Amino acid sequence: MSINKEGNGYTMTFAIVMVVVVGGLLAYIASTLKPIQQANVKNEKMQNILQAIGLEETNGVSRDEAGKIFNDYITERIILDYDGNVVSKKTNEDQIESAAKSMKDEKDAFNLEVRKYYNTLTGLMKKYPEGGAEYEAAIKEKGITYPLFVAENGGKKYFVTYFSGKGLWDDIWGYVAFREDGTTINGTVFDHKGETPGLGSKITEELFQNQFIGKIITDENSGEYKPIKVEKPGGEYNQHQVAGLSGATFTAVGVDEMMNRSLEVYNKYFSSLKTASVQPIELPVSDTNMMDSIQVVVDSTMLAIK
Repeated sequence: MSINKEGNGYTMTFAIVMVVVVGGLLAYIASTLKPIQQANVKNEKMQNILQAIGLEETNGVSRDEAGKIFNDYITERIILDYDGNVVSKKTNEDQIESAAKSMKDEKDAFNLEVRKYYNTLTGLMKKYPEGGAEYEAAIKEKGITYPLFVAENGGKKYFVTYFSGKGLWDDIWGYVAFREDGTTINGTVFDHKGETPGLGSKITEELFQNQFIGKIITDENSGEYKPIKVEKPGGEYNQHQVAGLSGATFTAVGVDEMMNRSLEVYNKYFSSLKTASVQPIELPVSDTNMMDSIQVVVDSTMLAIK
């Protein structure tokens, strides 16, 4: 019995077979490539964190190399709450489980989805445009947390922060590393999803990123948090200012906003470290002949001990 290839039945059967075969083939390819894609995403994040530290050894590290040396530099992965308190801490001895969503360890700072948190923050900022106590209470209620990565090299510590915001067209994000003082920036990495090539996309270039190195986030006199402002290009800038991007005002504003909103929280943690490092000094009492009291009198001209 011959097959009527001109009939509608044949055409429909052929189309169904092709859909099933091609669909199955695509599904197989996707499932096969998925682990590789996930590994690339994981290594790229490691690459960004390592490059942000600002060390010569990690500057320019490739994506594949980053996966191999990440734990050599990053010794702790910490999650902070809005008040700067430690919610969770992992060390480089704890494996990063990030292969699939179902396997992700939500107590690992590496797995925090900061861009997802930013979407929640956007809604809260619209609801509480003036900020204040209600806004802060809402952030805590939503459980918004902040990832922090502690790096060690040559006996020195570095703290790498990670945050997200909005550019002109889509998401932007950044990694900013601080020296051990928790005040001075040592390195940065900024990236974007869809900013204009040659304009907003310049946040990924060293010319923009290197401006932040050496800038500080605390007031020189009071020690209180002081944001770094992204100003119009072409001016003179102090320790709390950098030049923006010509023709990319909205992207520059986005960098300014996401940095200062996030670094205010990280500064709470850094401040707690400084407070903890200050230990009270006790005066030794050698014997009963010690004077009952010591008064220290200080004026503008002398220091007298009576």
